Order: sequence, then structure tokens, then C-alpha cells
Amino acid sequence: MSGRATDADLPKAKIRILEGTRQGEEIRFRFNPTEYSVDKSMNYGEQSVAGITTPLTQFVSGQAETLSMELFFDVTEDEETDDVRDRIERLDALLSIDGQLHAPPKCRFVWGTLEFKAVMESANKRFTLFQQDGTPLRARADVSFKRYRTPEEQSKATPKLSADRRTVWEVTASDTLWLIAEAEYGDPGKWRPIAEANDLADPRSLDPGTTLVVPKLESPGR
Repeated sequence: MSGRATDADLPKAKIRILEGTRQGEEIRFRFNPTEYSVDKSMNYGEQSVAGITTPLTQFVSGQAETLSMELFFDVTEDEETDDVRDRIERLDALLSIDGQLHAPPKCRFVWGTLEFKAVMESANKRFTLFQQDGTPLRARADVSFKRYRTPEEQSKATPKLSADRRTVWEVTASDTLWLIAEAEYGDPGKWRPIAEANDLADPRSLDPGTTLVVPKLESPGR
């Protein structure tokens, strides 16, 4: 007969350091988090247009997801140490400059099916139980991770739908044909179809506020 799963039966959350002098080390916790939050947002800019009271909203870029939670450390039954700082100080390695990397190391938070490759943004530590001499036994840490992806990983995760369908693009002051081709086709070198579709005499000169047709790309052999 199967019984109800206990905390001991559940997979334990951990942080694995992915690079640098402490590559391969893992930070483990006595108890799993009770909850976590994942936040994602986008950056939008506003462009004023003469004769229109409400500025045009233009997508600028995405922001990396953040993962936040509270971690719990306890050494009251730890056979290796009676000072919780020996456990919680490992978080400091994720917020310190690594000598090999000249930057803090990247890490991966793993808990069951959740895997979050990231850099740690912050760790706010609070000590809550002490021995008579002041040695801390328990601590809580509010931590925040920012997702990390290489350009190659981001390119694979972001489908480029414009290659096989016709779209339009509203030009901003910072736009170039090369940037538009990169955003729409995933290749800045494919700017010529856009220039030809819009009869652009000078592809280096774009007027902000104008609308460009972004044609679909014909597959080779057609």
C-alpha cells in the first residue's frame, strides 16, 4: 500500500556552480523552498508623432526572467558543523568575483523538473536561532536569480516567423536595415529583400515613423 509522500521522499533543491574555481560544487538545503516566483517583463519605448496625442508604443527588447525564493538553512542536526554560516557562506561565492572568470560564476538551480541556468543577483540573509555564545544555528536567505542564456541558446529558443510570411515594420530612430533583417530573419545580411520591397534608394537612410514591408523569404530553387 502506498502512503503519502513525506519531505524526505521529495527531490531536494540544490544550486550547482557551473564554472570557475568552484565548478561542480553544489549548495544543498535541509528543506525545500515552500514557494518560488518567476518574473518576466518587456521593455517598450514611446515615440511622439505630430498630430497624435498618444505616443506610439514600440517594442525595444525583452528582459531576462528572474527566479526568487526563500531558502532555509539549519545545522541543529548537522554532524559536520554547528555554525550555519559554514553552509550559507557558499551563497557568497555566487556574488563574488571568481579569479578565473573575472566575474561571478554562473549556476543552475535544480529542483525536480525545474532547472534554471542563471547568475545570482542578490541574497539577503537573516539569522534566526543561536547558541548561547551567539553562534547562529538557523538562517533564511531571500535569493534572486537572473536567467542566463548564450546568444546561440536564445536564437534557438526564439522562432523567426517572418522568414515565410509578409509583415510590416514601423521604423524608429535607432533602426537600420541590418537590425531589421536580424530581428525578422535572424540574419543581418538578408537586408536586400527589404530594401527592394520598399524601393529604398539609400538603404542606410531610414525615416523614423515610416512603415516598411518585410517580405517573406523565398526558399532556394523557387
